[in-house]
Amino acid sequence: MNTTEKFYLPVDDILEMFTSLTGQSRITHPVLQSAPLTPVPQHPKVSNNISKTGMGIIKTVKGSCWRQQDKRVASRSSSSGNRQVSTDRLPKRSVDLLELGLAKPRNCHRIVVLGAPKVGKTNILRRFLGKEFEENYEPTTEDFHRKLFHIGGEAYQIDLLDPASERNFPAKRRLSILTGDAFLLVFSLDDRESFDEVCEMLDEIKAAKTKLLKLKRPARVPVVICGNKADLEAPRAVRRSEVTEVLGEDVAFYETSAKDGTGLEGAFKALARLDGLPDETSPSRHQLVSILTYQSLCISQRGRGGSRARGLGAPCAAVDPLARRPSFTSDLRLVLRSSTKHNKPERCHIQ
Repeated sequence: MNTTEKFYLPVDDILEMFTSLTGQSRITHPVLQSAPLTPVPQHPKVSNNISKTGMGIIKTVKGSCWRQQDKRVASRSSSSGNRQVSTDRLPKRSVDLLELGLAKPRNCHRIVVLGAPKVGKTNILRRFLGKEFEENYEPTTEDFHRKLFHIGGEAYQIDLLDPASERNFPAKRRLSILTGDAFLLVFSLDDRESFDEVCEMLDEIKAAKTKLLKLKRPARVPVVICGNKADLEAPRAVRRSEVTEVLGEDVAFYETSAKDGTGLEGAFKALARLDGLPDETSPSRHQLVSILTYQSLCISQRGRGGSRARGLGAPCAAVDPLARRPSFTSDLRLVLRSSTKHNKPERCHIQ
């Protein structure tokens, strides 16, 4: 379209319109900062077209800025050094391998992490997920994580639950215990009270599982106990000899440090062994990949007839970024199903 007329829009009118539409009142461009805002004679026809022309300019500028910003926000890099993945390609919901038919029920486990506040539970979980230690402490309300593994041609799903908010709610706490397949109990080596609390928790876990399964003897539960903060130079309030004396010689106890990683490898291996999981679930035994790469691997393997057609491959794992704890109703149904494997109780006593 050829145009013979030229329209001149005053700089201050453009800035005024831009400010009213974008909410930005500061001039950041060096040219505009130095330019004098002097009145410019308006063309007679500008008054009729200022709205459409101005809105066109603003929409173009704002659309371009938003697209650039969305691209920057949408791209994120994983902690394992993988290439950036756009958020619009991430799964729309949490990945449940059991629901999708990608994992066998025996390969889906829930690990419940219990312990007093400020003992390092969150950082131990971060280490298991392949993340770095965080120095700043923030009280945990509730953490739920899901890590998906591909080991030896099979898919595994491990849910990690830290029900810290349920300390003062016995019914909820008991439900979390009943849904756990294995337990990681954490206390601080410089805090005697945190060790006493772990001892009480261990008794509570055994009693709850025994009652659920209606056993005559105390249930044998996969439990690993971590005496954390082994890196501290302060005198220890709890020694190894005291732990074995109180809990017994056969207890899986490890002195750990979430800060420098001391003892965590042995604790994770023991947890896997007691819960019937492969040793490759330990963070040092597998490669961390993106959730999209993991899904593609599982789906393509299923489409090609399993591990015989594709080969076993190196162990890998992915952290589900959208993992959410199942509802309490779902947990209650899970407890009822587990209680009817060998017995058929009239009801499930949570309290």
